[in-house]
Amino acid sequence: MLIYGVDPGKNCGVAVFEDYKLTKLFTLPPLKLMSFIQDTKPDIVFYEDSRLQSVVFNRGVNRLSMLKIARNIGEVDGYCGLIVGACADAGSVANGISPKAKGPKLDAETFKRITKWVDLSNQHERDAAMVVFRMMRNSRVNTNPSN
Repeated sequence: MLIYGVDPGKNCGVAVFEDYKLTKLFTLPPLKLMSFIQDTKPDIVFYEDSRLQSVVFNRGVNRLSMLKIARNIGEVDGYCGLIVGACADAGSVANGISPKAKGPKLDAETFKRITKWVDLSNQHERDAAMVVFRMMRNSRVNTNPSN
């Protein structure tokens, strides 16, 4: 079974799981990610779906900063839609998970302890991997490509 985890954004983190084992971490620009999904046809793509979380935390920033945050979230929302489309074209299952359900961001040491990953990783790649780790713990994983 080939499973991808994706953290969408201007730099998309990608985690590759083969037979439920984490084998690769890398980062791609959004359009390369869409081609990668279509070319490699994974069984399932789990992705952090910003559209599933309606609350945006402002962290005490000013109005202009909030507008920038809103614009960035809108951009990521669009990437989520593209991921669903690329999965549909590839015959892959697309499963979104909310940022809150994915859990907090992990530093490299904590990530190594949880995943046993010993190579380098960046925040996007760690987030992509944690989407899959969280979903693999969920017994209600959707494997229907029509979703």
